Amino acid sequence: MIISDKETSALHRLDDLRKEEEENLVLSLSDTYGLPSVDLRSIAPEGDALRYVAKEDARKASFAPFKLVGHALHVAVLSPENEMTKLLVKSLETRGLTVILYLASHASLEHVFARYDESEMIKQVSSGEVSLKDTDTKELVSKLKTIDDVSRVFALVRSADSLYRTTKTIETLFRGAVALKASDIHIEPEESQTRIRYRIDGVLHDVTIFDNKLGKQVASRLKLLSGLKISLVSESQDGRFSLDLKDISLEIRVSIVPGNYGESFVMRLLDPRNVLAKLEDMGMSSTLYTEVERAIMKPHGIVLTTGPTGSGKSTTLYAFLQKVHSSENKIITIEDPVEYHLSGITQTQVDEEKNYTFLSGLRAALRQDPDVIMVGEIRDEETAKVAINAALTGHLVFSTLHTNTAAGTIPRLLDLKVNPKVIASALTMAIAQRLVRVLCPHCKTERETTEKETKIITNILGPMMTTTKKDAMLGFVPDHSYVIYTPVGCEYCTHGYKGRTGIYEALLMNADIEKLISENPSEREIRKVADTQGIPSLKEDGILKVLEGITTLEELGRSVDLYGDE
Repeated sequence: MIISDKETSALHRLDDLRKEEEENLVLSLSDTYGLPSVDLRSIAPEGDALRYVAKEDARKASFAPFKLVGHALHVAVLSPENEMTKLLVKSLETRGLTVILYLASHASLEHVFARYDESEMIKQVSSGEVSLKDTDTKELVSKLKTIDDVSRVFALVRSADSLYRTTKTIETLFRGAVALKASDIHIEPEESQTRIRYRIDGVLHDVTIFDNKLGKQVASRLKLLSGLKISLVSESQDGRFSLDLKDISLEIRVSIVPGNYGESFVMRLLDPRNVLAKLEDMGMSSTLYTEVERAIMKPHGIVLTTGPTGSGKSTTLYAFLQKVHSSENKIITIEDPVEYHLSGITQTQVDEEKNYTFLSGLRAALRQDPDVIMVGEIRDEETAKVAINAALTGHLVFSTLHTNTAAGTIPRLLDLKVNPKVIASALTMAIAQRLVRVLCPHCKTERETTEKETKIITNILGPMMTTTKKDAMLGFVPDHSYVIYTPVGCEYCTHGYKGRTGIYEALLMNADIEKLISENPSEREIRKVADTQGIPSLKEDGILKVLEGITTLEELGRSVDLYGDE
């Protein structure tokens, strides 16, 4: 939820009143201490003055150098009686400086300390890295539990002094994204404002809005950080930089496209902690997990994952690699791009300008005597044929294919002119998958299904009673209501959901499928034969997860057609 303009205005007025009260207090104390007072909120601290005192020492001692005239260093302090203040004064005097003290408020000191942050940001821009590993960041991230929390921080940032408002906006942008485990940050300029949205668990959420002037300043800073051309505003650009946390570094991929009211930014946060999941934790049913484990442990053959963009195919491939990796085999990948770095595995990245494509990379990889090859995607006829051939010549191959279902894999390979007999010999398994949000365990509430929902569940699960998939059922009772769960929302989740899990279906190569391939079958014909293999379809696997209280019917309906014949 976005903080309203009225609420923001009230916060600003309250903050202004507190600041003015403290400024009046400083004026009265200046006579007590016999020091002049200074209000630094509208004064730009000099960089030369800041260099004489380290940021950490300045903060600990409430000691803010703001001006240097010759050898005279002008410093604002909260109290001249502070022991650390006295030590710093003595240290500076031994360096030949004359220290002139002023009494100042917390707001004035923070204004100077922010200039330290601004200087650090400039250094980060030149190095292509943003650091979020200081103690203050860790403490703030731990307090940001919900979108509302992040929106409130943004509301305070919008009222900050212009000197460091851009810096604070960018820091809050990333701190909030890290805290809420967002996968993408969207910056979208509109006619009179700039909108910020986070993609969390696959769904976009409004976070805040700010004026277009600040939006342009943020855009320029992000362009610098990403190594992009600031003056180029009429063409799309792609860049990257790193986000350095205390215990891990995140890769940020930046995409910019020109729009009617300015440049639209999408920043993808590649967090290895999110993708490097173990195969057993990915939500596969016990039946499917057993078959997948058997398939990827074979010495040769090809295992394909399918599904639309954003369905978790790359995560599944990485889980395969981790499962089969050992010191006894050599693994090579050809990716576009390399999203996460895996220890002990040779990873290469497609580079069209240097003519290193999936096809040329795959051919080169075969000369490296690999045991396992991962090809990011099979896009064309030649790559498909070389990958299949690699599977036939003693290699284990993992790759992705753009189809919506597991049964659609075979027609797609036939469209790519792969020999039907070769498909039957090389293909071990095809997996189709989607991602659905998981209900928050802290706030989900149970309820009985409506008549319409009961009909949907019964229609989908009914065929399972006549197949070998019967063992996978969860108390199937036709024409009766079911107990399912609904999202609520609390401090531990985003609108009732926390994290995502996969729903899957698979096609195993067996004698029945092999016989069918030679007849140039349709996807429907292949699916009918695959139904006898005992593995739930996407819809069936999803419905079972709904009945287990893992997800909801509404969420499942975002990923699969609950009414049609997928």
